[in-house]
Amino acid sequence: MTWHPHLWHPTTQVATSPAPLRVQSARGSELELDDGRRLIDAISSWWVTLHGHAEPAIAAAVARQAQQLEQVIFANFSHEPAEQLATRLSALTGLQRLFFSDNGSTAVEVALKIAWQWWRNQNSERRQLIAFEGAYHGDTVGTMALGDRSLFTAAYEPLLFDVARVAWPHSHWGDDSVEPREQQALGQLELALETPTAAVIFEPLIQGASGMRVVRPAFLRAVAERVQAAGALLIADEVFTGFGRTGALFACQKAGIQPDLMALSKGLTGGFLPMGATMASERLYQGFISEKPSDTFFHGHSFTANPLGCAAALASLDLLQQNPERFEGFEQRHTPLLEQLSRQPRVLRPRCLGTMAAFELDAGENSYLNPIGKQIQRQCLEHGVYLRPLGNVVYLLPPLGSSDEQLQQCYQALEQAIVALG
Repeated sequence: MTWHPHLWHPTTQVATSPAPLRVQSARGSELELDDGRRLIDAISSWWVTLHGHAEPAIAAAVARQAQQLEQVIFANFSHEPAEQLATRLSALTGLQRLFFSDNGSTAVEVALKIAWQWWRNQNSERRQLIAFEGAYHGDTVGTMALGDRSLFTAAYEPLLFDVARVAWPHSHWGDDSVEPREQQALGQLELALETPTAAVIFEPLIQGASGMRVVRPAFLRAVAERVQAAGALLIADEVFTGFGRTGALFACQKAGIQPDLMALSKGLTGGFLPMGATMASERLYQGFISEKPSDTFFHGHSFTANPLGCAAALASLDLLQQNPERFEGFEQRHTPLLEQLSRQPRVLRPRCLGTMAAFELDAGENSYLNPIGKQIQRQCLEHGVYLRPLGNVVYLLPPLGSSDEQLQQCYQALEQAIVALG
């Protein structure tokens, strides 16, 4: 393969990367390449393909909607698919209002802007924002500022506003040091909250991009209690964790917490169409209702509440609610396979939650740039499995429709790749 003369691929250094593979079609958990090879999409195409590629029920819903209403400006109009989706997501999340956007970054950016302006509309001087070390919330300027500083954000440092940070006491199987680290992090949070705080943002249960770093539900409940006692707003970034990925429909439900704002995307449409949604409480919504123009939430996107995306999201929700065992039972499918793989001496800190299984390879520095990730990727491709390790952190996040045989093939490919490392 060669590089296309007019395309610019994301997060890719052309000078040091192989040319991309060309996909001809996809169905279920498999990608078919131009050369006829088939690969298991073991990371759900960057975590968006929820049920499987070309899922018939979602494809049919999009096709029906395309023949009726494909797009309309949402500033002056409404439509049934958007209204149905808002009603259903409100009932499922416990948050009464939905603001549509285009992707995960914008869903978080909207949550940030709502939280910030809500306090301004209340004539409050709360200005501090708190996030967790290792966080990733998106690639727009506001979401980069909320995320942990890294190679990804270094070029834009002069544009990023200050954020207070608290440790993220992530854990793994057999971790006997987590409790004191949780207490230390809660102490840091309490100290930070002594400064009047507008909002605290977190990825519930799993920090995805920083290495599938899992915390315990009890820790998040303790965080929520302290944030709410301090009067700050709680923002849950469920862009990755939403729609069954952690074994519950939403990670906040699994953790037993109720945020004030929730950002959704990725699995929202089952991976069919780009769409973001920010759920907000009625209390926040009412804070923008005023005769004063300055109290208006002046934010919008050209494709806000796109009817095709709404139709896909409704069909995806139908599948989730009709077949909850597909996400509720996925962790039990991972566990014995990960236990066997963890016997490999180079496999460290295994962890599993819902549809996600991860571990670290003993390969020097824990870093996104650790070259061992690309070695594992190349080896797994030879065994018919597509992975995209986060440096020396290797993870599986397959579509819900993956068969037992496909899941076993993923673990077999990983074991062979690790053995080949020597």
